[in-house]
Amino acid sequence: MNKSDISRDACQLYGAQSMHGYDWWWHSFTAEDAETGEQKPFFIEFFACNPALGGKYPLFGTEGGKPSYLMIKVGTWCGEDRVQLHRFFGWQKVRMDMGTPFEIRAYNCHLSETQTSGSVSVSVETSRTHPEYMSDPGFISWKLSIRKRVAFNVGYGASAIMRRLQLFEMFWHAEGMKTEYEGEIHYNGRHYIVRPETCYGYADKNWGKDFTSPWVWLSSCNLISETTGKKLTDSVFDIGGGRPKIGPLTLNRQLLSDFWYEGKSYEFNFSKFWTGCRTSFKCCETETQIQWHVEQRTWFNRMVTDVTCNKEDMLLVRYQSPDGARRHRRLWNGGNGRGTIRLYRFGRLIDRIHAENVGCEYGEYSE
Repeated sequence: MNKSDISRDACQLYGAQSMHGYDWWWHSFTAEDAETGEQKPFFIEFFACNPALGGKYPLFGTEGGKPSYLMIKVGTWCGEDRVQLHRFFGWQKVRMDMGTPFEIRAYNCHLSETQTSGSVSVSVETSRTHPEYMSDPGFISWKLSIRKRVAFNVGYGASAIMRRLQLFEMFWHAEGMKTEYEGEIHYNGRHYIVRPETCYGYADKNWGKDFTSPWVWLSSCNLISETTGKKLTDSVFDIGGGRPKIGPLTLNRQLLSDFWYEGKSYEFNFSKFWTGCRTSFKCCETETQIQWHVEQRTWFNRMVTDVTCNKEDMLLVRYQSPDGARRHRRLWNGGNGRGTIRLYRFGRLIDRIHAENVGCEYGEYSE
């Protein structure tokens, strides 16, 4: 449901999670080439791992130990120049406000609820000789303002008591499932402008002790009603999850979602058992595409989502778990998916919606 709670955006790496945990803040959006007007999607992520183990320099866990660092992950999807770039900081060189609202600073890299800026530069030689960086070569700099317009609050599953008890293996909060960004990006010698009305922006965060498998995420606010032909200016949908773990209990193949449709929430949340939420989903990989099919129901509502994204518009994103393992070897991530959503109320079709600029993700642990 659309309920802001910036306390969930605060850093959650305290107690056991400070020594075996991660916390990341994700931002994705579309920018326009300042000269040609061509659209290009970008992402920026601040990824914190095991701060209690850190020191002056980042630790990569390459000799059986645990990693400890702040990683700045930035990049772009689409075409031959798609990249993911990583910059690492030891914790003695990071200033992180653990309160609300949060703030992170490491040299020229900065993130808060309302703005972000920084740069990441990785040479060809550094990328080749340091596989522990998990980075392509390239350079990106950015300076952006952030205005989070619509939130997806998953409810008590990420409430203060659940966060304090650290019961879930992986938590999620989307304070800005619809976010307006404004500013500029420099990449590959090109200057890009980010405009609120065309950025189709998204902001969320995940934290916990490990990742989920399967890993599913779909979201877009670039939506057009196929019933009326009109652009839906106050709408956004967000789907995420996979296989949640609560302590020793594994909940097989569960997703959380919300469709904020022209000012009204249609939520499908398995943790709200009284709504009768049921979910089925199928994700598959072909030679050229990743495909998602998701069906969700409550006692009153139903949502059917079909999305595809071309592999040439995606990256195999790279992460290291807090224990040092790299279990996700084929975690596909993109920002140019497209598809349709059918939304029903009491069995009656409310609308069939066409979605563009879909943020999308799918992966399962390698055997």
